Amino acid sequence: MMILIAGPYRGGTNDNPELMKQNLKKLESAALPIFRLGHIPMIGEWVALPLVHLAGSSKPGDELWDEIQYPVAHWLLEKCDAVLRLEGESTGADNDVRIAKERGLKIFYKIEDIPANG
Repeated sequence: MMILIAGPYRGGTNDNPELMKQNLKKLESAALPIFRLGHIPMIGEWVALPLVHLAGSSKPGDELWDEIQYPVAHWLLEKCDAVLRLEGESTGADNDVRIAKERGLKIFYKIEDIPANG
């Protein structure tokens, strides 16, 4: 399965870059365990952040950020088989789960609930 890891990135940081980096590290901490279970981990920020930078966004939430950040996650959900929703307040992650449910994707809330592939 390709599994989108959804959780806080910008939420709760007041757009503090250091706190956002810490949140990304938390998201990324789930990637290797998912890979070792035989699945492909995906984080929307892995795709969106380089694009946001290339587009010339000057800060989170500006027009260029909004053009790219959330649409990337939504497009990724068209390719993903499941979502791992990590703990923490996040409007974007909650929206990812809502979209995933609408599409009939599997939703996991703990890595331990993800079955091993093979």
